[in-house]
Amino acid sequence: MKTRDFPGRGSQLNVLGGPLLPCSEQPVTGFFRDGCCNTSEDDFGSHTVCVVLTAEFLEFSKASGNDLSTPHPEFDFPGLRPGQRWCLCAARWLQAWQAGQAPHVALNSTNQAALEIVPLEALKQHAVDLH
Repeated sequence: MKTRDFPGRGSQLNVLGGPLLPCSEQPVTGFFRDGCCNTSEDDFGSHTVCVVLTAEFLEFSKASGNDLSTPHPEFDFPGLRPGQRWCLCAARWLQAWQAGQAPHVALNSTNQAALEIVPLEALKQHAVDLH
């Protein structure tokens, strides 16, 4: 795995080259639980894709071994519902996209580090903020 050099949180860029905008404060998302899809070398899962969750994706994710809908209070995880935004692992989004189950994406809130795993054109196909 190549070494990545990430600037401090708050100065990371989105996939369109602009400032990384917040993904969700309710629930608070992100590897650092700061509401943004910021990343670092410690984020082995690359929690960099800001998605708008759907019931279909949540079912797909659960069936694929990643249950995001069940609360886990011991980890301060509320469980997710359709319509909420969440910083998803880039590889999980790519897996869902390949299976035809990808949720929508907020490009302005998706970290450019996701492009190491996911093609920009795939993200654009599911963008909610591309006009």
